[in-house]
Amino acid sequence: MKKKARSKKIRVAILYGGQSAEHEVSIVSARNIYAALDKKKYIVSLIGITKEGRWYLQDDILALEDSGRIQRASRATNIALILSGQGPVIHSDTAVNCREFDVVFPVLHGPFGEDGTVQGFLKLAGIPFVGSGVLGSAVGMDKDVMKRLLREAHIPVARSLTVESRNRSRVSFAKVKQALGTPVFVKPANLGSSVGISKARDKKEFEAALTKAFAFDTKVLIEEYIDGREIECAVLGNEHPEASIPGEIIPDTAKHDFYSYEAKYSDANGAVLVIPAKLTKAEVKKVQSLALQTFAVLGCEGMARVDFFLKKDGSLLVNEINTIPGFTSISMYPKLWEASGIPYGELIDRLIALAIERFKKESHLK
Repeated sequence: MKKKARSKKIRVAILYGGQSAEHEVSIVSARNIYAALDKKKYIVSLIGITKEGRWYLQDDILALEDSGRIQRASRATNIALILSGQGPVIHSDTAVNCREFDVVFPVLHGPFGEDGTVQGFLKLAGIPFVGSGVLGSAVGMDKDVMKRLLREAHIPVARSLTVESRNRSRVSFAKVKQALGTPVFVKPANLGSSVGISKARDKKEFEAALTKAFAFDTKVLIEEYIDGREIECAVLGNEHPEASIPGEIIPDTAKHDFYSYEAKYSDANGAVLVIPAKLTKAEVKKVQSLALQTFAVLGCEGMARVDFFLKKDGSLLVNEINTIPGFTSISMYPKLWEASGIPYGELIDRLIALAIERFKKESHLK
């Protein structure tokens, strides 16, 4: 009797770093994903993108040990992605260091990675990749477009005003106060991890907030202040997605005015993550249902984290969606799934399987 052939390992390329202000967070996420990948199932390649946009093939996990910027190191080589008869290949400037791969796991938070740019590149190259496609990524990244689509679908969101850099001089604090009240939150339309966000209570703070936000984007969102609990729900799947149990973020308001970048990543005690969130069964069902609706309306696939505000009157507002949520040790997306019965390693397995499944299905389209 012939022995069964050993199953072929899946070759995964982790794409991380990038040109956005969330570069450092991306490296931490990539490090955790690398550690969670079962090396008996996968052959892993590391592709780091510098803040200047240069792509390097990193030789080993040493490239991820420092959570600072990706830089050209002695172990890194320039690369190009080419297509062969056997599939995509990472072609490095060192002839002996070329690697084939089956699927890309992008962990690029923010612009130039989470906004449809990398997804479009990979789709054109015919490469399977984890997460949403071009459309879901693009509209999920742009908070202005996201809100418009959600309003069209009658999904409740906070009131807001959108300002483009060319029209900045036409926006006054008096008009904003009349429309939205005070305080307001001012944020770049295309960014995450609370980068560039400020809370403004008066004209001076408002002008400073605009300047800060416009340093990161040409379009800025001004949102009303919502007095409510911050609830988050994770979504996993393609055509038949499922929602996790919800969690709650309770920022330390004594030290941080809101759940800022510093509260998330610089202060170990900047916020308390409560999983599961203390909600009634009806509230849990409502959060999960609205998370799935948001995921579908925005054309998302694979994974996303949907963030909500739960007001004191029981009403629920969608704050935003993250199509490449964080995978750091404190990130809610993997924690929510772990509490829902899917441990970190299994979650990564399922995300990769979803990417390959979608690619196979799309390859049969005429």
